[in-house]
Amino acid sequence: MAKRAAPEVNAGSMADIAFLLLIFFLVTTTIASDSGISRMLPPIKPPDEKPDIIKEKNIFQVIVNKQDQLLVENEVMELKDLKEATIKFIDNGGGTGEDACDYCTGEKNPASSDNPSKAIVSLQNDRETSYKMYISVQNELVAAYTELRNKTANKLYGKTFTEMEANANDVNYSGDKDKLKEQVDKIKKMYPQIISEAVAKKQN
Repeated sequence: MAKRAAPEVNAGSMADIAFLLLIFFLVTTTIASDSGISRMLPPIKPPDEKPDIIKEKNIFQVIVNKQDQLLVENEVMELKDLKEATIKFIDNGGGTGEDACDYCTGEKNPASSDNPSKAIVSLQNDRETSYKMYISVQNELVAAYTELRNKTANKLYGKTFTEMEANANDVNYSGDKDKLKEQVDKIKKMYPQIISEAVAKKQN
């Protein structure tokens, strides 16, 4: 009895299917991208304009050495304590007259910052500081501003600043976006994020 020939599988459409799957995965897959640390550079002043006079008490000095040790206001500090120390400095409200802060809830120590718009966080790291420590310090400093903004937004509008800012940037937000953006800008003006990064130094 003659053997029956095995039927051939039509593979002509396999290439089309593979191509369609490839297109599908390319269209639907999201590629993760690392976002940098957001910093706004100060505007360039004309050469004939006098530089602003900054009081030493309005500068909060944060230094990270090559051993990843943290020195804050000339004192050794643990990373876990940096956020609270930064909040205390920013929200101190020790100014008087034009520099007074009527919404600050700090100690109003005359030897510390006058108000949040004058408070400058000066960060300086060694060139051999680890990237992990550098990012950790940045996170704590930004977290200090975020906590102050959230607390103030909750007090004024019953919502966190984080939520308000997310809604302001949401194209599908159904509320009054113009009013929301005004509120977000008001909170940012009350607690402007002023972090100055000094040029990294090489320690001997």
